[in-house]
Parts: sequence; C-alpha cells; structure tokens
Amino acid sequence: MDFKDAAKDKIRWDGTISVNDFSLSASTFSDKWKMFNPSFPPWLWTAIPKHHLGPPKVEGYLSLENVCLVKSSEEEEESDISLTCKAESIISRTEEPFDDATLVCPEHEVNYYDFHIVYSPSYRVPVLYFRSYHSDGQPLPISEIEKDLPGHSAELLLESKWTFITQDEHPYLNRPWYKLHPCGTSEWMKLLFHGDTSLNKNFIEQYLVSWFSVVGQVVGLKTPLAILDNVVSNDS
Repeated sequence: MDFKDAAKDKIRWDGTISVNDFSLSASTFSDKWKMFNPSFPPWLWTAIPKHHLGPPKVEGYLSLENVCLVKSSEEEEESDISLTCKAESIISRTEEPFDDATLVCPEHEVNYYDFHIVYSPSYRVPVLYFRSYHSDGQPLPISEIEKDLPGHSAELLLESKWTFITQDEHPYLNRPWYKLHPCGTSEWMKLLFHGDTSLNKNFIEQYLVSWFSVVGQVVGLKTPLAILDNVVSNDS
C-alpha cells in the first residue's frame, strides 16, 4: 500500500466494522481474555446459523454469563464485580486455582449478570447487552441495576437514563435485555485509533479489545492491563 492509498484509508474509515470483521475481532478478544485472565470465566462464542437465498451464513455473539456482582461494603460509590460461573463447577472443570477474593459470593445481596457482545448491523459496531437477576431467577429492575453500577455510570444514568442504557429485544434471543446504546460508538472508536487504521494491519483484531476497554468500565468489567499492553506491543 502506497502513501496515497494509506491517506485515503485514513480519511475513509468511519469507526465501524463489518459483521465478518466483528467475528474475527471477537475471536481475538476471546482468546486474549482467556490468555491474560485465566482465573476468570471465558467469553464464549455462540454461533447462530442464518439461512438466506445464498449459501448458509453463520453469525453469532460473545457471552459471559453467571457473573456474580458483589457490592463492596467498603466502597459505596463504586461496585466491584466478582466473576463466577458457579465457582465449584469451574474449578473442577478447569482444575485451576481461583483467587478467593475474586470468587466470593455471600449468601445475601448478590446479583447475577449475563453479558452478551452483539454486532449491530444498523450502527455497524459492537453492542453490550446484559440482564440481571437474583439468585432465585427474579429479574432486577433498572433501579436495582443502578445500585450495582460504578459511581460514574450511575450518575450518567441519572442524567440520560434511556439514551445511555435502553431496554430492547435481544436480536437473537427475542427477549427484553438492557443494552448500552451504541450511538456515538463509531466516533470514539475513531479517536481510540486516532482515525488511522491504514498503518495498523492488526486493527481489526484489536478493535474489540479497545472497544471493551471503554465499554466494560461502564458496568464494572475492567480489561486486564496485560491485554491492553499486548495490543500496544502488537501495534508497534
């Protein structure tokens, strides 16, 4: 690619990705999460076969489920998320030691979350869908979810409730889920990549890692620094 082509790509990229790029980026994100977060439950790819007039097409989404969110008694303004998929079954399956401080689920005041990363064909960006429920399976209303959010997210929710977090039908499960509204995602993704993807051949693979480093913080799911450092080293 010569300089003129690189310049055109830099101007042309609008911060979005295709559905095929999303699948590729999701695979990279899932692998890196598993590599640098071995004690946490993995993000799993759920394939959804699509039958059109042409050849069969497979779409899908990433899921992280049975996440135990424990409100810290020491930090009232911020909530810490403890990741678990029924810890005992995970430990027996993976045979890996877990940090007891991470996988602590007290018998009271525990809410569970399911997170899905789904591609939006209309916005051409990933969207974080989630639902929350008590241990008995009863869904949480938005007023209860608000108490679990980190302080900065709760404040933003109060200022712009239904433009920040909206309730919508899950595109694959056909049930109401909450989602972080994707409006503006493409703009801040351009900022993350400085508007230039032409000189970064790995930007598709890095897209979802970079996206989640911002979006995950909204619900208290932080991206390990090792993943971000790995992205930077691959970019250099």
